[in-house]
Amino acid sequence: MFTVRSWAARTGAALITTALAATGLAAGASAAPAATGAGPAPAGAQASPSPTPYQGWNTYFGLGGDFGAEEVLDVADHLVSSGLADAGYDIVWLDGGWQADVPRGEDGQLQGDAERFPDGMAALADAIHDRGLRAGIYTDAGPYIPGSCGLGSGGGYYQTDADTFAEWGYDAVKVDFLCGIAADLDPQEAFTEFAQALRDNSSRRQMIFNLCNPVTSPDWGDYPEEQQSTWSWTYAPEIAESWRTYTDVGFVGDIRFKDVLRNFDANARHPEVAGPGRYNDPDYLAPGLGMSTEEFRTQMSLWAVSAAPLLIGSDPRTLDQESLDILLDEDVLAIDQDPLVVQGTRVGEAGTTETWARPLADGSVAVVLLNRGDRPAEVATTARDLGLRGRSFSVLDTWTDARTQSAGTVRAAVPAHGAALLRVTPTRHDGAPRLVAAPPAFTSVGADTVAPTTDLLAAAGDRLTTEVTLHNDGSTPVRDPRVTLTVPEGWTARALGAAPRVVRPGASATVAFAVSVPAGTGTGGYDVAASVSSGSGRVTTPPSRVTVAPAVPSGGDVVLSRHPWVSASSGWMEPTVDQSVGGGSPLTVAGVVHGTGIGVATPSQVRYYLGGACTALTGSVGIDDVVGTVGPEGGTATFDVVGDGETLWSSGTVERGTATEFDLDVTGVRDLSLRVGDAGDGGYNDRADWLSLTTTC
Repeated sequence: MFTVRSWAARTGAALITTALAATGLAAGASAAPAATGAGPAPAGAQASPSPTPYQGWNTYFGLGGDFGAEEVLDVADHLVSSGLADAGYDIVWLDGGWQADVPRGEDGQLQGDAERFPDGMAALADAIHDRGLRAGIYTDAGPYIPGSCGLGSGGGYYQTDADTFAEWGYDAVKVDFLCGIAADLDPQEAFTEFAQALRDNSSRRQMIFNLCNPVTSPDWGDYPEEQQSTWSWTYAPEIAESWRTYTDVGFVGDIRFKDVLRNFDANARHPEVAGPGRYNDPDYLAPGLGMSTEEFRTQMSLWAVSAAPLLIGSDPRTLDQESLDILLDEDVLAIDQDPLVVQGTRVGEAGTTETWARPLADGSVAVVLLNRGDRPAEVATTARDLGLRGRSFSVLDTWTDARTQSAGTVRAAVPAHGAALLRVTPTRHDGAPRLVAAPPAFTSVGADTVAPTTDLLAAAGDRLTTEVTLHNDGSTPVRDPRVTLTVPEGWTARALGAAPRVVRPGASATVAFAVSVPAGTGTGGYDVAASVSSGSGRVTTPPSRVTVAPAVPSGGDVVLSRHPWVSASSGWMEPTVDQSVGGGSPLTVAGVVHGTGIGVATPSQVRYYLGGACTALTGSVGIDDVVGTVGPEGGTATFDVVGDGETLWSSGTVERGTATEFDLDVTGVRDLSLRVGDAGDGGYNDRADWLSLTTTC
């Protein structure tokens, strides 16, 4: 019987001790991958076909549903030639779309599209095997329902299809639940029956079973908890090698960082059920599909600390070298593939910055220092909080390959939407002390002092003061650190005083600079970074951002929606001026049409530069009446007006059919943000309006 080990509530030494005891390893010992893992393999299995998280590529996000044998084999060749296959990405996995228009022939067996797969599905598996790779295929647990899903194995075909996949030579099967939910099946019953059919296949072929129920409320509608992806953990570990823990991480060609974080958080709810041969599955890796390189590096870090399967969702042939380097990083893959297969958990509180830790088989701990925020930040924890004992620790930065020595503090300067992935190991060996430089913090604009920030809104011609803080986390001094500031072309940076002669163990030091923004600098964002060199090596900070704003509003009462904003975001599509988002309709709330304002979908932030020149802001907010033509779901939001980081007004939850007014004092405010949240029910149908915004300047 599967035993749930409650690791989720444990951190530090208790987490590591429990994890090591589960596999019979002592701290500091190493282990070779076991055939069956720390816990029981799925019921009836002789040995896990994947004792560590499987890797490969899936057609869905990169190729969509219209692909053929020639294209699939071209990608397979690229996996080999690029080194991805040698790095473990060895499953070529067909998602939905391989089947014929009529998926099942007169003999009752599934059939591939004859035009796109002229030699048949077995021949394709053979060709994949000839390249030294494994082959995966897709079906659904429900009965085929035209218009609802592309193919299905329900309706009495589980054993037939399991036998067919095995006879064709496939090594992995993804089983969806689109047909299943359309047929109102119980997912536990359907998937359990299918799992038994896969184990009992007539060829006695071992196949990885990826259980993929993507149904999640409120994204899909209102479904009982037992029918959703978030319930799969209660039964899937007994029957499958992996199970999806939330809905899809994005859409074809459109995967966003916020949804990667959403899936990661859902995947983290039940780490206790993961182990060798069984994995929580947060969905596919998404390089080049909408995220920045930094955001994808963060996804890779989070998936690795989660002991998650690594399936590339993009078309590998289109990836740039940076993305390939991330996928191929040996230190990162070693963490994901660690034979202990303990899923990482959060250490400390949730927030904009977080620490996640995963004990490894050699007694070290993999640590992710995560920055969910929109500006760079310093993130820190301690070896004690990670459950490590000793006075000296080796810290390997997996992304930079830098190895330094720490006396117990584990710290990094982390870019916006970034993550540091470190491997921390108790050691008696001294090395270069771990020197961390925080991102440059802006502390003044002209004569005005501001709260230290790494994301400053300024104007052309401004003079800024910037501080760089150095931390020596090692046990030996850092001598003669040399700090330089990198600023955009045409800007100037001048040190205010001398750099410290020495930064002693456990101490910090600050170096200040004056930065001048030239008159005539164009509107936009500009990076300012620092580098520090010493006998301990060279450290470069993530860049801080100076956003040079448009001119301040002036001339009395100004219609704010028609003044240039600094930046604007919307949960889907783009913010619209004087129209509701998505359809181009006039801004209308509770039957009243407003001539000016901004339409957005949640979550959203619209940012303006007031430069301290304005005194009042008036307007109202509401849910646009257009939601009534879309559907009854969702349609609630929260509105906040934020000035220089301080909340000036909050609406609370705003529902349909009412407008809420505000009249605010904004005297002295430089940086104004209009923020909209989803009120906790998801972003579906949240079409929110800022109405008749007027500022007096």
